[in-house]
Amino acid sequence: MTEQKSTGEAKDWNPYVAGIALGCVLLTSFVITGKGLGASGAVNRVVGTALHAMSPTWAEDNKLIGSFFVPGVSPLDSWIVYLAVGVLLGGALAVVTGRRFRFETVHGPRVGSATRLVLAFIGGALSGVAAQVARGCTSGQALTGGAQLALGSWVFMFAVFGAAYGLAWFLRKQWI
Repeated sequence: MTEQKSTGEAKDWNPYVAGIALGCVLLTSFVITGKGLGASGAVNRVVGTALHAMSPTWAEDNKLIGSFFVPGVSPLDSWIVYLAVGVLLGGALAVVTGRRFRFETVHGPRVGSATRLVLAFIGGALSGVAAQVARGCTSGQALTGGAQLALGSWVFMFAVFGAAYGLAWFLRKQWI
């Protein structure tokens, strides 16, 4: 789906085509697994497994991750972990075959890489906490919950976009 510009640089997908493709992936996920898309569940299972290796009793008694630990079954043997691995492999395949793989820190002209990385870390940490509070990440809430017309998912997404719009003025120097 990626076209080459005259400079040899890859062109981005058309957003309508990408949206339709994402909808088809979501529908396929519902048909094959009976579940939608999401990422925070996989992160919970990976982190929970690491915590279990350090303190099994604490992890098993923990309200959030305790149900992952069933004797004889790995917490990583879950559809959502396989989904996350597939997303990582698919993304890697896409950037390599599209010749777009490079190490870089994208930032505006007035901000350095270190500031950009600190802000990205803070944003990621806030998103992780918010995913726990909202009982799902943005992909799970927006795509899966939105497709099921769940009111909470729609409220969540309006809140996300509203907060992003409200914060954009304060963070605009990162990009312009």
